[in-house]
Amino acid sequence: MICYSIFQTVMLKLPSWAQDLKDTFYLNFIMKKRYLYLVNGLLTTLKITLFAVLLGIALGIIAAIIRSTYDKTANEMRMGFGKTVLSILNAIVKVYLTVIRGTPVVVQLMITYYIIFATSKNSVLVAVLAFGFNSGAYVAEIIRSGIMSIDNGQFEAGRSLGFNYIQTMVYIIIPQAFKNVLPALANEFIVLIKETSVSGYVGIMDLTRGGDVIRSRTYTAFMPLIAVALIYLVIVIFFSRLVSVLERRLRNSER
Repeated sequence: MICYSIFQTVMLKLPSWAQDLKDTFYLNFIMKKRYLYLVNGLLTTLKITLFAVLLGIALGIIAAIIRSTYDKTANEMRMGFGKTVLSILNAIVKVYLTVIRGTPVVVQLMITYYIIFATSKNSVLVAVLAFGFNSGAYVAEIIRSGIMSIDNGQFEAGRSLGFNYIQTMVYIIIPQAFKNVLPALANEFIVLIKETSVSGYVGIMDLTRGGDVIRSRTYTAFMPLIAVALIYLVIVIFFSRLVSVLERRLRNSER
């Protein structure tokens, strides 16, 4: 009781602007537990980002292998079934990269949700697929650049060990390329976190949508939207620091 009385006395002595700030904070986050909109939205954002980046890496590796294999071997291959299949796959990948990289992610999300998976009730899964396919296009070019940067002597070394082309890629080339582009992949993860902020366009209660719901309930825009911006900023700073640490360790391991 004594502590409560002291707290009430302190609150009464606050300047008017501080009292208004406290009341606004209470209205936006404490009243009716509205902070849960941000907490649940953050969890949804991280869930979508995590699974989308895993899907993007998987698609990116496949697309990068097809593109780099075509660039490295197409001129040396004889006309036949193998070269025909590789040419078709390369054309499909090029169309995929062109379309995905040439259209806005929010449009891709809306097409995926309202057209391709119009009957789906799992909006989070649809968002994972949309953002995963979008990320895969950028990851493909990142990994392809890593593969193309590997000296051709590494391919010859794999052949001398008795590996075929696929085994050489899996056991020798991909691990080296992945190490070279790991910081760039980490940055793609950071970019993807911010891109998921458009999930609200299809009714997903992500972090940005959570802040907007609070704004619509309290009719005050400043505090909920600033809170959303600060949360994104903290997340980006945190993962940026991790990327910096990763880059330093990679540089140290090469010495």
